[in-house]
Amino acid sequence: MSIEENIEIVKGFFAAIGSGDKKRVLALVAEDIEWIIPGEDWPLAGKHRAHAGVRDLLQKASEEVETAYPKPPEFVAEGDRVFVVGVATGKIKATNKPFRTIGSSTLPFEMAK
Repeated sequence: MSIEENIEIVKGFFAAIGSGDKKRVLALVAEDIEWIIPGEDWPLAGKHRAHAGVRDLLQKASEEVETAYPKPPEFVAEGDRVFVVGVATGKIKATNKPFRTIGSSTLPFEMAK
């Protein structure tokens, strides 16, 4: 795949997450995915494995956090990797505690379908 195609796949992945399209998210990741979300005192932190783990993560995210993305993330690609930098804001529903994260992800394309 070209770098542009890889970026479009990652943009589609983030769009699917943002719209709550769980089927589309799962269609874009490998069956043996391991999604690691770092953090403490964060309901989504941990290792989420395979499609079942991603399904559980997405369900937990919809139940436990309200998230907004004040501006679109930045996508930078080289070879078979896309680096994503973005900001998310919101609140943890159980505590009403606000959060703001500045995060980054690197996605290798041997994982994407």
